[in-house]
Amino acid sequence: MQTLFTDEQLQDPGIAEADGILRKCVHCGFCTATCPTYVLLGDELDSPRGRIYLIKDMLEKGRPADAGLVKHIDRCLSCLACVTTCPASVDYMHLVDHARAHIEKTYRRPLFDRFIRAFLARVLPDPKLFGWVTKAGSLARPLRFIFAPIPGLKRIAAMLEIAPKRLPAAAAALPALSPAEGKAKARVALLSGCVHPVLRPDLNEATIRLLNRHGADVVVPDGEGCCGAVVHHMGREDEALALARRNVDAWIREIEGQGLDAIIVNVSGCGTTVKDYGHMLRLDPAYAEKAAKVSALARDITEFIGEIGLLAPVRHSELTVAYHSACSMQHGQKITTLPKRLLVEAGFRVRDVPEGHLCCGSAGTYNMLQPEIARRLRDRKVRNIEAVTPDLIATGNIGCMTQLGPATAIPIVHTLELLDWATGGPRPAALGLTG
Repeated sequence: MQTLFTDEQLQDPGIAEADGILRKCVHCGFCTATCPTYVLLGDELDSPRGRIYLIKDMLEKGRPADAGLVKHIDRCLSCLACVTTCPASVDYMHLVDHARAHIEKTYRRPLFDRFIRAFLARVLPDPKLFGWVTKAGSLARPLRFIFAPIPGLKRIAAMLEIAPKRLPAAAAALPALSPAEGKAKARVALLSGCVHPVLRPDLNEATIRLLNRHGADVVVPDGEGCCGAVVHHMGREDEALALARRNVDAWIREIEGQGLDAIIVNVSGCGTTVKDYGHMLRLDPAYAEKAAKVSALARDITEFIGEIGLLAPVRHSELTVAYHSACSMQHGQKITTLPKRLLVEAGFRVRDVPEGHLCCGSAGTYNMLQPEIARRLRDRKVRNIEAVTPDLIATGNIGCMTQLGPATAIPIVHTLELLDWATGGPRPAALGLTG
């Protein structure tokens, strides 16, 4: 694709990067076949190729974003299926990230839109605040049927839809150090996260058990927390970078202290972002090198278990598992077959889901900000999952679990829960006490 940026524009590192990305695009349109919004809506402007044209025009002309462009960029899930499909290796992820930051700086959204986005950006990264809000949401959940038909309140209804019917008991604070069983083979840090410690605190507990059983000392460094993905994908660049720096500082202290063999992430959406810290902070002279070091150590929990080798299962199951590969796992981190292989090694029968490349509609805050499209994608995903008649669904992302859970009677669990169960941990709560 030919670009027409001026020499002066190209002095901006962000524009220079966008120029390099745009020039790789050859207009082939392969991306349209795997883009969820294009598959649903059939609008070229709701495809990666169409959005690329809109972004190019906006950046070349150096103009602020307008309502038309914002509508189509907001509809992008950042699922990155287009990146997997693209034969020219167009780095759409960083291009749309740049566009969202430009929108945030140059476009004034309607008042209610600003309020909702500011509310989510404030609440979701803070586990304590998110816990209080989620309790209120659980109590107000029955009101979703009242809000849903009202155009201006559909987003409120969508938030209540995914609010849990009941919150689990608050978990105790994670220990600063959880020692390995037997002689330690590795020392790793765990990203404790922000959303799943409230919705599913048992996931961090299962992660620590699994890692300890496989010979890893697990540390939770003081100061680490939200990875920044939520605000990053909303274009709130300064907030995202501040959260990234906080985590980098916490992990670098451990690296320079007793050392780390890996930084373990048990939410694939967070893992995609942590692995991108090196790029996000590349222009910060105080953090560029440290962030790159952190990104190089980041591992999804299944990656780490795959590297050290899964222990022989102590119990076998005849359960059939539909493996839902989160977009951030298969497209963001390019981890595709490993989780399924580990589940098979753990004794489960694993089935692929038809149209497995298409997003379930969760996508961070997408199911709250674009509820109608998210619901259509969710229902399509559930139909495809139910078509393979599994006993349960496994996935590696809390967002997908939250999105799919209310729409199907099939139990949904995290992949690591099944690996923990098979190698000596407790039966996942979602599967009940017997069977």
